This record gives sequence, structure tokens and C-alpha cells, in this order.
Amino acid sequence: MVLGAFFATAASVPWRRSLLLLPTLVLLWQLCRLLHRLWWRPRCLERELRSKGLRGTSYRFLTGDLREQGRRNKDAWSRRLPLRCHDIAPRVAPLLCDSAREHGKVSLSWFGPIPKVTIADPELAKSVLSDKSGHFEKPKFPAMWKLLANGLLNHEGEKWVKHRRLLNPAFHLEKIKCMLPEFSACCEELVGRWTESVGSSEGTHEMDIWPELKNLAGDVISRTAFGSSYLEGMKIFQLQTEQAERLITNIRRILIPGYLSLPTPNNKRMHQVNNEVESILRGLIAKKTKAIKEGESTKNDLLGLLLESNMRHTDDNGQSSMGMPIEDVIEECKTFYFAGMETTSVLLTWTMIVLSMHPKW
Repeated sequence: MVLGAFFATAASVPWRRSLLLLPTLVLLWQLCRLLHRLWWRPRCLERELRSKGLRGTSYRFLTGDLREQGRRNKDAWSRRLPLRCHDIAPRVAPLLCDSAREHGKVSLSWFGPIPKVTIADPELAKSVLSDKSGHFEKPKFPAMWKLLANGLLNHEGEKWVKHRRLLNPAFHLEKIKCMLPEFSACCEELVGRWTESVGSSEGTHEMDIWPELKNLAGDVISRTAFGSSYLEGMKIFQLQTEQAERLITNIRRILIPGYLSLPTPNNKRMHQVNNEVESILRGLIAKKTKAIKEGESTKNDLLGLLLESNMRHTDDNGQSSMGMPIEDVIEECKTFYFAGMETTSVLLTWTMIVLSMHPKW
């Protein structure tokens, strides 16, 4: 009926007016979709969640709790934490801790227009994580993941199963053992640099090990992921690090629909970095694939093992549904960094802090 009324109106006015009316209607339609996504849908979800007994913060248009989270983070991080303090959660995630304290072990908060249910009950969290129904979906930010890494960590359903099956051979225990010489070489280089830096200085020597261990993690991943091509791997590591920093800096704006498509200097640079990373990876994959087909050993690097596993499930034209297309292989290579870089460097740094607090260990 709406379309009938529109065409009847269009027929009764001059065609030039119709040409002006059409873009106006398109604009109104897009505006309605935007309001539905940013206001109507979040409000409906909030009412539904509260009717189920959940308590938490109220939805704020567009930003949700991001502004409040930034304010509380800044306040918490401005105060020094005592060295032997074990109450670190309020410093790491002050908003979530306050929400759990005020609203209970199951509380509601907002990541922009997206509701988040925070579970502080270990048994309930275990139940959710072991659920196989598929009702608990992963957050979907396709534009952002495309610029970072849209690999196994973001997939669900059959695609997750297929990628997991193809990646598994690269992470068998025996394969990991073969990488120990690379781990050892990276650590020896790090210790050598530290020894040279300390020199013959007496007493204590202060050193910021956080950037050092970040570089160590990047070096290890580059060597184990790309083998003899680890120099190109380090270039990817540097570009991926820059990409992550740029996205974190603009995390609030990224929630605005279509923001990453705007030609801002930061967005242009992020797309440029992504294109450069994909170009390097495409070259590495082509070179490694050619070497495998010519019978050369993969030398147990992750890329070679992934390609071998993928080639066993793909025909000569790369058309088999059992294998991954080249674009998915690129995304998995990008995921190697984000899955291991930050977690490894943070854990190593924390380990050294704890060992310095408890030398007897």
C-alpha cells in the first residue's frame, strides 16, 4: 500500500519533482534504519533484558557506556597500585567491577548500541562457554575485523569447524617441539642485548622490559610463522601493531555506522596498512606454495604447515569446499599475530614482575 501510494503520488506530479522526491525518500529510509539500529533496537533489547531480571546501566544514545568507561579507566589508572596488591580487577576493568558490585553477578552494560551481559559467577560462566546451541554469538564488527584479522577467532558454525580442522595440524605438540630452536635463538638474542645494555655498570640497572618483550613476542611469531621469511614477518608485525594502536585510539568512533569508510587521514592510513600487510602475505603465500609443490620441506613453520594442510583439501584450481581460499589464508596469517603477540608479551612481563617480587620462586 505504501508503494502504491508512492507511485500514485509520483504519477500526479511532474517528473522533475519525482526525481527530487526519490532521493528524499531514500534518505528518510536510511535515517529510519539508523534510528532503528541506534535507538529503537537498543531500547527494546534493554526492556526485554530488564524484564528477565537483569539490572545494569541504562542505554545512552550511540556511545552507551564508552564515555563513562573511559572516565573511570582514566581515574583508576591515575592512581598507583601498591606493588604487592592482589586487588587488580578494579584497576583493569573498573566499570565492570562497579557494575558487578552494584547490580549483582549478572549485570548489563553497553558497548555503544550493543548490550553486554557480564557474568561474574564462575559456574554460570562455565555453562555459557560450554554451550553448543549457538545462541551465544561472537561480536560482529566486520569492517573493524577486516582491518585487523578476520580469522578463526571470529568464525562460528561450519566455517569455524573447517578452519579449526585445517589449522590443527600446525599446532600438534610434536610440531611445536620442532620450533624450540627458534624460541631459544630469539631468547638468546634478547639476553645478549640486555647484557650489552647493562655492561659493566655496578649496582642496579633500570630497564623498561615491556617494549622489549613485545618485540620478543613479535620476533618469535615471525620466525615460527614464516620461517626463513621472518624479516618480512617482522614488517607485518610492525604494521599490525600500528593498526591495532590506531583502532584502539578510535574505538568510540568506529561504532558509528560507516565511520571506517570516511576518508579521514587515520582511516586512509589504516586501509593503506591493511593493503600493505595483505600484499606482503600474498607474496609469502605464493612463494611458500610454489616451494611446497616443488617438493621443498616446510621446515615446520606455521604458514607452511597451514598451506600443506589446506592443499590436501583443495584441488588444483583451489575450488574444493574443504579447503580455504587464499583470502582466508591471509586472514589466518594476520590472526597469528593478534592471537599470540599481546597475550605472550603481557604474560612474560607479568611473570618477570612476580619473580622480582618473590625471588625465592
